Amino acid sequence: MAKKRKSTRVHKTPFRLGLTARQASKPRTASKKSKTPKYVYYFGDGQADGTGKMKPLLGGKGANLAEMTRIGLPVPPGFTITTEVCSYFYAHNRSYPRQLKAEVAAALAKVEKSVGKELGDKDRPLLVSVRSGARDSMPGMMDTILNLGMNDEVVEIVAKQTKNARFAWDSYRRFLQMYGDVVMGVQKRAGEDHEPFEAAIEHLKDERYDKHDFPDVKLSVADLKELVKRFKGLIKERTGKSFPQDAKEQMWGSIGAVFGSWMNDRAIVYRRKYGIPHDWGTAVNVQTMVFGNMGETSATGVAFTRDPATGEKVFYACRTSSSRWRKTGSTSCKHAMANAPVTPRSVSRSTWLMKN
Repeated sequence: MAKKRKSTRVHKTPFRLGLTARQASKPRTASKKSKTPKYVYYFGDGQADGTGKMKPLLGGKGANLAEMTRIGLPVPPGFTITTEVCSYFYAHNRSYPRQLKAEVAAALAKVEKSVGKELGDKDRPLLVSVRSGARDSMPGMMDTILNLGMNDEVVEIVAKQTKNARFAWDSYRRFLQMYGDVVMGVQKRAGEDHEPFEAAIEHLKDERYDKHDFPDVKLSVADLKELVKRFKGLIKERTGKSFPQDAKEQMWGSIGAVFGSWMNDRAIVYRRKYGIPHDWGTAVNVQTMVFGNMGETSATGVAFTRDPATGEKVFYACRTSSSRWRKTGSTSCKHAMANAPVTPRSVSRSTWLMKN
């Protein structure tokens, strides 16, 4: 019997050919005088500094956000910090290029002007997400921060402006949990059965409702305020540091944590399994928040250009609203997600947050 050939996945990586991510993102042209590299690419208001062909430099998410902006889709404004910064980060003891701070400040100012809000402002506060974005999809392998910009003052402003106190305090609770875990390292210790923030939630449910599986969506504003208090206490107890109230400090802490997650254990194992070079690095995307937890008229979900369970060429989307799955497609969302092959090239997909 003939031996079955073992399939292999080959990446034509420009780094192995001596090219940088920037060179791999551009067609060959006549040599020009060297310029100071650009590390931050803005997208928003129908204009983008990057294009969909710049995945080596902007990562898959950053390149696609730029392309969607260019073709006129309503993409919330933001900016992408390039994969070259990730390479610099690891080559220079987790530090940044000298000009990065100024480039980030300039791009953030464009975002603020576009949406009419400012990060850390006491009248019209801006909230953003900070996400990873390698050139090949690595779902769930790296870290994400949502609702960045929340603090003790902003939560009250958001509650007043939206007339939705539960949304505001739930968003703050979620941000504290993500920031405490990803940025400040408040994670499960040896001998502990549960993640500390989840344990705090279960303890509150036991105390107030006598069951730790009480639905999150039924927690009251008073419950969420108490969780915020307990989460801040947990961060202080575990790290010896207070949760930062300054939004700019939050942003830089999150950027560093996302770059740092490129070399976490699960990301390294994933890249080894799927043949993704370690020197590609990840980009970081900072983008205006759109919320999926404002009530029955908002949701969060995922969209595919093919049915993830069958491969059929149809638009397929599913979303959650108040913990209920809804779908547009041929099979149930939970079934499709459970049976979708998790590989970097399994399906073209984009995560999205929507408000109807």
